[in-house]
Amino acid sequence: MDRYLEFILNHYILSLALAVVTYLLIQELFDTAFKKFAAVSPLLAVAKMNDTDTLVIDVREPEDFLKSHIENSINTPLGNLSTHLSKLETHKNKPVLVACQNGTRSASAAKILTKAGFEQVFVITGGMQAWEKDYKLPIKSTGKNKS
Repeated sequence: MDRYLEFILNHYILSLALAVVTYLLIQELFDTAFKKFAAVSPLLAVAKMNDTDTLVIDVREPEDFLKSHIENSINTPLGNLSTHLSKLETHKNKPVLVACQNGTRSASAAKILTKAGFEQVFVITGGMQAWEKDYKLPIKSTGKNKS
């Protein structure tokens, strides 16, 4: 035990780094284990959109949304999502698909939605990149920046 203590005192930066990495891994493990939303591929998202009355929320910035987006999706940037929850109240019991550019921001948006009481929240894995480039699913373009 004395050797461990000696090592920690001599290599305090390494010991601190180990503690931080361990904490982050445990936090990620708990987040993954207790998340209340699911991830779906773009193909499963299309099937869900065809089968039920599904709301699609795009959490990208408006200029990215104008370039390309999923048909009938609502643009609510991640930074504004908390303030726009009252407008989405009618969809609390319906399936909600969340999309972003590559799938990272949509997980944060899904956490906000589940905390607000939305029951069926799904994140589109890979985001719009997977939707457009990998699966080549249809998109809608508006505005001057059509691609």
